[in-house]
Amino acid sequence: MLNILSKAPMYDQDSVQPYRDELIAVGFTELLTSEDVDNALSEKEDKTSLVFINSVCGCAAGSARPGVSLALQHNKIPDNLYTVFAGQEKDAVETVRSKYIKSFPPSSPCIAIFNAGQLVFFMPRLDIEGNSAKYIAEELTQAFDELCTKQGPSVSPEQFAQIEYAKQCGSTIPLFNK
Repeated sequence: MLNILSKAPMYDQDSVQPYRDELIAVGFTELLTSEDVDNALSEKEDKTSLVFINSVCGCAAGSARPGVSLALQHNKIPDNLYTVFAGQEKDAVETVRSKYIKSFPPSSPCIAIFNAGQLVFFMPRLDIEGNSAKYIAEELTQAFDELCTKQGPSVSPEQFAQIEYAKQCGSTIPLFNK
């Protein structure tokens, strides 16, 4: 019974849905299971994939989600955009961390870029927290210029202008009733 409860989402799904929607609106696909993660990241072809480990924390709301979204307005972007949500789909997040980002300690939010399934760029929470969305976007667009070939942006400037981002820390989100 304890194992089942430890895999349950930490937060009410309705409360975190806006944080998911911010990324979906700019072209991200959610990876909800370990199998989804393996199918997405075990690719052997020469494609780039960005994985964003989403979070309810203030640095995810204040800089990480807006920063990665802004970076995706660049003229070069990764081929694939994926997200997993820390505290929600725990198995999927654990698979990303233990199998694909294993050389770094757990971090959320964080941003990783893979090429042909190999980690080639990593921005942990330490490099996100306290920095602006503009700074995050600049760091990512530099990486995109070096690593990516797909034509950007991920969504039109008109679509991007309509996205509304959370303005506060998610620490007031109620825990999911178990």
